[in-house]
Amino acid sequence: MSEPVVLLTKDARGVATVTINRPEVNNAYNGEVVQGLLDAFAACGSDDKVRVVVLRGNGKHFQAGADLRWLNEIGALSPEENVAVSRRTASAVCGLNDFPKPTVALVHGGCFGGGVGIVAACDVVIASEDALFAITEARWGVMAGIIVPHLNAAMGPRNVRRYALTCERFGAAKAAEMGLVHEVCATGGLDAAAGPVIDQLLLSAPVAISETKQVILDHANISLSDEYFEELVAQHAAKRQSDEAAEGLNSFAEKRNPAWYPADA
Repeated sequence: MSEPVVLLTKDARGVATVTINRPEVNNAYNGEVVQGLLDAFAACGSDDKVRVVVLRGNGKHFQAGADLRWLNEIGALSPEENVAVSRRTASAVCGLNDFPKPTVALVHGGCFGGGVGIVAACDVVIASEDALFAITEARWGVMAGIIVPHLNAAMGPRNVRRYALTCERFGAAKAAEMGLVHEVCATGGLDAAAGPVIDQLLLSAPVAISETKQVILDHANISLSDEYFEELVAQHAAKRQSDEAAEGLNSFAEKRNPAWYPADA
């Protein structure tokens, strides 16, 4: 029997670790991963013994964004089914952002597309020097709408305008400069770097942490209203079934450049 695509472990101190576990595809997320994250964070939220949640990826990379083969399959769904998929995906990111307990993302290797949105939704982010980030959705004809509010809050709209439109890659040092990452450590040193941060979080009162986090979110207007959430979900779902998205995803499957690439690219 194969391992779950999302693993959940807990230690005696109340530190839960949620691990995205699809290393064979660089932890690219699909519907199963999205549901696994929803289930894992629901389990952590309902367990009073859990004080801190650590999020990481198994294998060489943290998270490579959406599984483009899965996105291609979504293109064949009915509009209603497509919206439901977008809603679940958005709920995973927004639920992480609004999660009442402190979250710590440990990033190594590649962190692309929705993976950057996941990182932006976490409270504390530590990246190793080998981490590489990119907001890649537009490169494949897909809209990055669901994660943009969280990116704006973490990196600032000015930076997001550049990197979400160009889809350029940037390293851990640049991510820290922009505010997406709090601390950069040596490659292979994530656990050592995270230890002191987790120790400090465990010294803070659980209810006080939850209430403080909620005030921060309220003041920064990071939590989305129900109306705006549904608007983003609908836009994201519609774009995912557009001609442009079909061309981008087909070009990936066929290992060719999409039609909008310059002839000499």
